[in-house]
Amino acid sequence: MFFLTYLKRELRRRMRQAIFIAIGLAIGIGLVITVIGASDGVKHAQSKVLADLYGVGTDLTVTTTPQRPTGPGKGQTFQIGGGPGSSGMSGQECTNGTCHALKGGDVIDNLAAMNYGSMATSEISAIEHLAHVKSVTGGLLLQDNRIVIPTSSGGSLPQPTFVSVDGIDPAHESAGPIANAGLTKGRDLTAKDTTDALVDANYAATHDLKLGETVTLANTKFTIVGLVSQPESTSPPNVYVPLAEAQRLAIDPATNKSLTGKVDTIYVTADSASDIGAVQREIQHLMSGATVTSESSLASQITGSLASTAKLANELGKWLAILVLIAAFAVACLLTLAAVARRTPEFGTLKALGWRGRRIVGQVLGESVTTGIVGGLLGIGLGFAGVAIIDKVAPKLTATVPSSNSGLGGFQAQSAGAGPISRSIDPAATAHSTVSVPMSASVTVAAIVLSVVLAVAGGLLAGSFGGWRAARLRPAAAFAKVG
Repeated sequence: MFFLTYLKRELRRRMRQAIFIAIGLAIGIGLVITVIGASDGVKHAQSKVLADLYGVGTDLTVTTTPQRPTGPGKGQTFQIGGGPGSSGMSGQECTNGTCHALKGGDVIDNLAAMNYGSMATSEISAIEHLAHVKSVTGGLLLQDNRIVIPTSSGGSLPQPTFVSVDGIDPAHESAGPIANAGLTKGRDLTAKDTTDALVDANYAATHDLKLGETVTLANTKFTIVGLVSQPESTSPPNVYVPLAEAQRLAIDPATNKSLTGKVDTIYVTADSASDIGAVQREIQHLMSGATVTSESSLASQITGSLASTAKLANELGKWLAILVLIAAFAVACLLTLAAVARRTPEFGTLKALGWRGRRIVGQVLGESVTTGIVGGLLGIGLGFAGVAIIDKVAPKLTATVPSSNSGLGGFQAQSAGAGPISRSIDPAATAHSTVSVPMSASVTVAAIVLSVVLAVAGGLLAGSFGGWRAARLRPAAAFAKVG
């Protein structure tokens, strides 16, 4: 009881000093909480982008480099023009050097693989038998390139339309590209579906598509049975079709061969997070030419302000918080030592009255820890204020990410203008998309616990130095300073 009474009295007598120490600790702790909150906000934003790209339940994706057409005239090309004195447009479509004429009213409609090379579906079974693999599914990332040859030579040259398509396995929708999608209308695809399709809700709204209507891909009509919504940061495909039908209709533009029995992306889920590294190494050993991408390696491909802010928060912000905290602890220790020096007569008197050194140390520690706890509480308040300010003033971050479903894919113009238009499909064309990511900083329970620990640690550190100094005082030396 006397300890608490004495503690309260001494803190009240040295109120200005206690407040100064508490404010110093509060600033350091508040900055630590703010930096942690901002860093967590950036990490959450980055994780959201990665989760959207990867899909729920996907730990690894396996892809290969696409094959380019080899030699002149290889792959697919087409040329369209009016020609002098012609009454309509005409042209030719060539596949690996073999050409046939085009005339007005003809439709070119190709469903082609774009960003990745093809792999046999047997690779899925091989990966499935590896240790620590929970599930595997494959998919085809495609683009439907459609152009209608005008019947009249008047007006502008025809422009192709593009529809991004994803061939998915209806039996394995819990992982891969469709896992992150929410069904807004209709139903999901089933194993019995062939010419049924799911359509992205935004694409459907833009093109006024409804359930029961059809979309044409590779000159085949697909009935819309469901509308799905995906995060925009994923650059979602416009249409999802059953994998088997996508394989039957799609072609490899480098060889003009069917993709039946092929996939271009394999989605892998490991038994646990700790097994991802081992599974990745096993797949790389099994498929030496494949690219095995994990969420962490995908993070290195993200550029833009999101990546810069993440680096800034993780490196500069962390060290700034540590330096400020060290400075606050140092000031608290120096002020406590100065206070002990001024209280030499008081501690000498207490020793003369029979107080042991450890009791004096405990008294000084009690005062310092109490001041530290007050500083910690103030620091938590400052941390909440700092995080709230960041939420208010922080601009939206941008992330430039690899896009597997871009609007232009690999369909590149070779020449255009007033003369004939000539285009070719380049399967190795790379595409990226930039998405806007809101950053939401927050104070977590872990950050609050850390602030309390730091407050107590700061108080103990200052009290230990001060108590050690007070315990060394001798009554005779103390009384010599009285008067």
